[in-house]
Amino acid sequence: MSIRVLLVDDHALVRTGFRMVLDSEPDLEVVGEAADGHQAIDSAARLAPDVVLMDVRMPGLDGIAATRAIVAAGAGDGGSPAPKVLVLTTFDLDEYVFDSLTAGASGFLLKDVPPEQLTAGIRAVAGGDALLAPAVTRRLIDEFVQAGRRRATSPPAALDELTPRELEVLGHVAQGLSNAEIAAALVVEETTVKTHVSRLLAKLGLRDRVQAVVLAYESGLAGGGAG
Repeated sequence: MSIRVLLVDDHALVRTGFRMVLDSEPDLEVVGEAADGHQAIDSAARLAPDVVLMDVRMPGLDGIAATRAIVAAGAGDGGSPAPKVLVLTTFDLDEYVFDSLTAGASGFLLKDVPPEQLTAGIRAVAGGDALLAPAVTRRLIDEFVQAGRRRATSPPAALDELTPRELEVLGHVAQGLSNAEIAAALVVEETTVKTHVSRLLAKLGLRDRVQAVVLAYESGLAGGGAG
């Protein structure tokens, strides 16, 4: 079964370039294009893509607001799940990246990413993984804290339901570590880590590990620096 992709970017040439890359992959299908946030919301509702490649900076409604609306619509209609949103940005420290993640994006990629990383990223997000490299996660945390944007939010009560090991795994997730890296750190099987991650996400009512990272920063569970 092919992965349905919606391309959102205000530059037609950029959309054309991405379409050429994706059309060459047998398991990826571009089902539509949009040039701004309003079109993206409408197209996502009509076309029901699996993944939305979302540009951040667009005239009219930007990618952050569009991401928030698309994710909220999918969560509230009681029908098919919301598309996974993969944010595209020009700079890896784009000031809007963290905002897009809090809006519900499942990760982000640089626009100049090699084709094989773009297609791999789409597949990963479609499969339920978050696309947030550890090194980038650490820089985002540092930027978030240093800019004084950290909000004083009380940790959710559901944290009390986590086991000590689940809390430990959450701490590693907050650092941006992959399941394989967490397994190596805890000296357990990767399948065990996957089980812990699934359980802690369910207990906390989180959609994916990106939300877990955001929760950790905003609740003060991740230290001021991540490295």
